[in-house]
Amino acid sequence: MTGAGLDLTGLVVGFARTLRHAGVEAGPDRVQTMLRAVDALGGTTARHLYWAGRQTLCAEPDDIRIYDAAFAAYFGGQRPQRGTPLNPAATLPSVAAPYTSGPPGDSADDGDEPQVLGLSASTVEILRRRDFALLTPTERAEVRRLLALLGPKTATRRSRRRQPAARGEIDPNRTVRAALTRAGEPTRLARRRRVERPRRLVLLIDVSGSMSPYADALLRFAHAAVRTRPTRTEVFTLGTRLTRITRALRHRDADAALHAASTAIPDWHGGTRLADALQAFLDRWGQRGTARGAIVVMFSDGWERGDPTALAQRTHRLARLAYRLIWVNPHRGKDGFAPLAGGMAAALPHLDEFVAGHTVAALDELVRVIAK
Repeated sequence: MTGAGLDLTGLVVGFARTLRHAGVEAGPDRVQTMLRAVDALGGTTARHLYWAGRQTLCAEPDDIRIYDAAFAAYFGGQRPQRGTPLNPAATLPSVAAPYTSGPPGDSADDGDEPQVLGLSASTVEILRRRDFALLTPTERAEVRRLLALLGPKTATRRSRRRQPAARGEIDPNRTVRAALTRAGEPTRLARRRRVERPRRLVLLIDVSGSMSPYADALLRFAHAAVRTRPTRTEVFTLGTRLTRITRALRHRDADAALHAASTAIPDWHGGTRLADALQAFLDRWGQRGTARGAIVVMFSDGWERGDPTALAQRTHRLARLAYRLIWVNPHRGKDGFAPLAGGMAAALPHLDEFVAGHTVAALDELVRVIAK
């Protein structure tokens, strides 16, 4: 068998974890099916692995596009050809298997030259830790593909609604109705439990001039979040005014979504009045229920032209409305950083989490923080 010594189980489990982060329901049962499919194909070439995963891990047509991007990001940057082995000496997630943006052909004799995307596993790991502000145009294109896989999912909350269940509290109405069909003789106690629903996610993104090196990456992260849970995610931009861009980010294509969002934002790369923008959000959206019980994530470096005391008061009010208030500062993960900006220092005591947001790895950690 090709690729002897390769930890195939660990490889597939890691790949399935990447798909779940991207929004594909690749559960343990599908992983087991994929392992059986690879074994039935009798080899561990990249071509076998691609088609075994595509047939077993994708449940609907929309999953195929995500699957292709995840396969390219996880295994390498070139199209798998017939007989191309996986690297048995590689360790997760550094597996060098060639791949391209499109699905592999059934034969290597189709006359098409493989289209090299230039993305190896080691390069992916380096790009995950590169500051967004320091990326070259080529690196930025690869990072955008990685950002598309970071669809955050929020923790669940117990709804007031209840549904029938095998265990839980007794459901008196159903129990009595069942007894009436048997001449009033109760034969079984019906039970119910509360429905679990995901919490709403609210993203507030600072698009002022000081945040311009990070605005594109943060908006693409917001697009991935909206695509993951369209009805449970709201996105606003903060600058000199408040702008809701949720509808623009619901477009399937990330570039088209960002173009629509940039058209809707009148204060792009302008000044910063965080306190006034937060006040507008609280008055029009937050107090009416958008932020109530939600996970609110604010992306900003904390530069505030107005009074920091006003920003502290509105951040405190927002923290009382939200379930969790997370502040993402792109400079948080850099050496020598201290929250000395007036707005940042004023808001810091009212935050539940204060995290970095300058790299793909930092945003991946943010996904885990949101899911807690």
